[in-house]
Amino acid sequence: MAPKRPKKGATGGPFEALRALKDELKKEEEEKKTAPATARKAPPPAPAPRAAPAGPEEEALLLHRLFAGVQPLDRTRGSRLPRQKVERSSPIESQAQKHRDAAQAEADAVHEHLRSLVEGRARFEVSDDGRRIEGRRVDLPQDALRRLRRGLVPVDGRLDLHGMGVTEARGQLELFLRTMRVRGERCVLVIHGKGAHSAGGQPVLRGEIGAWLSQGASSEHVAAFATSGEPDGGEGAVYVLLRR
Repeated sequence: MAPKRPKKGATGGPFEALRALKDELKKEEEEKKTAPATARKAPPPAPAPRAAPAGPEEEALLLHRLFAGVQPLDRTRGSRLPRQKVERSSPIESQAQKHRDAAQAEADAVHEHLRSLVEGRARFEVSDDGRRIEGRRVDLPQDALRRLRRGLVPVDGRLDLHGMGVTEARGQLELFLRTMRVRGERCVLVIHGKGAHSAGGQPVLRGEIGAWLSQGASSEHVAAFATSGEPDGGEGAVYVLLRR
C-alpha cells in the first residue's frame, strides 16, 4: 500500500517552519532600522582634557608653598646636626668619683709636702759645731744673720720646750712660729735645753732643733736661726728670725 502524500496547502511542513523563522528575523531587522535615535546605544564619554603644563610663575608659587617654614642648615658648622652631650652618671659612679678626687687631693698634698722638704734643704745654709748651731735662707743677707747671732734683734716672744717629747715639741714649735708670724712678730726665742736632765745627759731636743728649723713645716716660717747669747740661755736656746 503506497504512503499518503500531504494535502496541498496543509501547514506544519519543514519548509513552512524555516519560512516563519526567516520572516521573524527580517521583522526584527526592520524594527532596528526604524527605532528612534534615543533608544540607540550612547557613545562612550570623551576623555577629560589634560591640564596645560604650569608656567614658571606657577611652579615658583608651588615650591614656595611646599617649603614654607623650612629652616636651612647652617653650612658654616658642617652638614651634620650638632650632638648633644648627655651625661649619665649613676649614684655609685658619682660616689666613686668623689673617692678618686679625695685620693688625688691627698696625693697632691703629700707631694707638695715632700717638695717643700727637698726645697727647704736647698734654701738653707746650716752650720753646727756640736755646741752652737745657726742657719739662714740663701736669699737672706749675711748681715741679718750676724745681727741675730749677736742678740741685736729684739725678742718678741718665747717658747719653752723643757719636759716635752720629740713629737710634742715638734708640733708646739710649728704652731708657735706660725702664730707669731701671723701676728707680725720678727724675732722669737726657743728654749730647747742643754740636756742636763735628759736620760744619759744627752740634749735630745737640741739635736733635732736644727732640722726642724731648716726643714719641714716649721721652716716655712723661718728666715734664720742662731744659738742665743748667755743672757738668753746660751747653748740651751736659739734665736729665730721669722719671715715677713
